[in-house]
Amino acid sequence: MEGDAIDDLVDSNATAPLIRNNSINRISQSERNAPSGVSPIVHEDDEAITIRRPLQYRSILRPNNSESELRGTYHRYRYYSRLDPQSYSSLMMPNHIVPPEFYLVIPIKPDEGTQSSIITIFSIWNTMMGTSLLSMPWALEQAGFGTGIGLIVLMGILTLYTAIRVLNSPKHIAEGSTPLEEFSDVCGHYLGRVGNYGSIAFSLVALLGAAIVYWVLMANFLFHTGQFIHDKVTHEFNATDPHPIGNSTNLDVYCPSWDHSVHPEHVDLLSEYWLLQNGPQDAESTFSVVWQQTLTVPFFLLLFIVPLINFKSPTFFTKFNALGTISVLYIISFIAYKASQWGWNMDFKTDVPSLVIPEFKWTFPALTGTLSLAFFIHNCVLSITRNQKNPQHNNRDVSIAYFCVAFTYLFIGVTFYTCFPLPKDCIEDNLLNNFRSSDALAFAARVFLFFQMITVFPLLMYIFRAQVLSVLFNNVYPGLIHVLVVNVAILTLCLLFAIFMPSIGTIIRFAGALCGAAYIFALPCIVFMMSKHRVGLLNAPIVITHVVIILIGVLNFIGQFLIM
Repeated sequence: MEGDAIDDLVDSNATAPLIRNNSINRISQSERNAPSGVSPIVHEDDEAITIRRPLQYRSILRPNNSESELRGTYHRYRYYSRLDPQSYSSLMMPNHIVPPEFYLVIPIKPDEGTQSSIITIFSIWNTMMGTSLLSMPWALEQAGFGTGIGLIVLMGILTLYTAIRVLNSPKHIAEGSTPLEEFSDVCGHYLGRVGNYGSIAFSLVALLGAAIVYWVLMANFLFHTGQFIHDKVTHEFNATDPHPIGNSTNLDVYCPSWDHSVHPEHVDLLSEYWLLQNGPQDAESTFSVVWQQTLTVPFFLLLFIVPLINFKSPTFFTKFNALGTISVLYIISFIAYKASQWGWNMDFKTDVPSLVIPEFKWTFPALTGTLSLAFFIHNCVLSITRNQKNPQHNNRDVSIAYFCVAFTYLFIGVTFYTCFPLPKDCIEDNLLNNFRSSDALAFAARVFLFFQMITVFPLLMYIFRAQVLSVLFNNVYPGLIHVLVVNVAILTLCLLFAIFMPSIGTIIRFAGALCGAAYIFALPCIVFMMSKHRVGLLNAPIVITHVVIILIGVLNFIGQFLIM
C-alpha cells in the first residue's frame, strides 16, 4: 500500500501548494561538467556534494530527448525508487504531495499535455465553488444590495489579476535555473526561506478554515437530517426548531435571528402560531436533549469521520470529485425553484424600517472577507493548469473560470436576496438555516451536501497533514503516531468551533481575509515587482498599483475586527 501511495504521489508530478522532500542525488563527475546553461541547486555537506534533481533534469541537460525516452527515464526512476526507497538514496525521485486530479471535475488523471481548456475551466470553477456559496446571500445583505453587487464584481476582477500573476510567476525565472513548479517555490526563489514557508503557512490557514467550516456544516446537516427522520417517524414537531411564520406559502422559511428585543411584534405572531399548531409543551423530549446541534451532534459526527482520515493515500476519495459539481448544480436549482415560489420581494419605497432595502451598509467588510476565500484559487492554480493541452490559453481559461464563478455567486446571492419573503436581515450565513427541517427539498440538499463533504473533508485533512509533516519530517507519512497527533489537533479545533462559534460566516470572512491578505494580495504583487526589478523594468506606476493592491488586502483584514 505504501508503494502504491508513493506511486500515486510521484505519478502526479504536481500539487498545490507543493512541498518537496529533501531527496537528493549524488553528482557524478560528468554531471559536474554539464553545460554552463544548467544551474542546479547544490548543497555542501561533510561527505559529498549533493543535488536535488526534478524529473525535468534530464530534459534540461539534453533538450533534444524524445518524449518516449523521457517517459522511459521517468518509469526507471519510479522502479528504482521502489527498490531503494531511502530519502538519501541517489535513486529516489522527488515526492510530490497531492496529485492535481484532486481538483478535477471528473475522476480522470490526464497525461501531461492532454487536458483540454473546458476541463481546466470547470476544474477551477469546481474548486472555488465551496462553502462560501451558502453564505453569499448573507454576505450580500451585510454590504447592502447595490454595494454588494459592485464588490462581488470588483473583488472578482482583483483576485483574477493576482491569480494570473501567480500563474505567470514561474515564467519570470531566469532560463537555466532549477524549474519551479509551485508558487511557494517561486516565493522561495525571490524571498528565500521566509517567502517559501510563509506562503505555505497562509495556504494552511485557508485549508484549516475550510476544514472548520466543513465540520460546522456537516454537524448542521447531520442535525437537520436526523431531525427530519425523527419528525417523520414520530409525527412530532421539535420545539427546538425555529418557528415558522407568515401565510401558508411561506411556511418553509424562518427567521431564527428574531427575538423579543429586536422584533417583539414578530415574536407575538410566532407564539400565537406555535400554540395554535402544537399546544403548550411541558417538557423537552428525550430526543431533543440527546440530539442537539452544538452540544452533541458534533461528537456524533466523529463516528463518520474518524475511520476515514488516517489513511496513507487518499486516492479513493478523488473519485467523488464530481459530487461537488452536482451539489452546486442542485443548490442553484433549489434556489431557483424557491425563488419562483416566493416571487419578487423588494420594496425600495416602504416606510417599515425592518423592510427597508439598504444600498450600502458599513458592515461591507463581511462580504469582502467572504469573497477573499470564495475567489481563492491561488495556491493550486498552477497545479490545475499544469497538464493543459494548450498552455498558451491558460490566462484566457482562468479568466473564463473566474467569470463563471462570479456569475454563480451573483446568481445565488442576488436571487435569494431579492426573492426572500422575510426582512432581509433574517438571511442566515448558511442559507439552508432559513428552511425548516421538514422541508423536503432542503432535506435533500442537506443530505447531498453532507455526503459530498464527507468525501472532501478527508482530502482537506490529508493535504493539511501532508504539508505539515513534510515540513517537519520530510515525509508525508512519518508514522501513525505523527498522523494521529495532527488529526487530533485539527479535530479538536473543529469541535471547539462547532460548539462555541458555529457561525460559518464569521469563520469564512476571517480565514479568507487573513490568508487573502498574504496569498492573494501581498505575495503575488511582491514577487511580480521583484521580478521586474531584477530585469530593470520596475517603474513608479507598477509600484503604486501593486502597493495599493497590498493595502487593500491589509485593510480588508483589519476591517473584519471592526464589525464584530
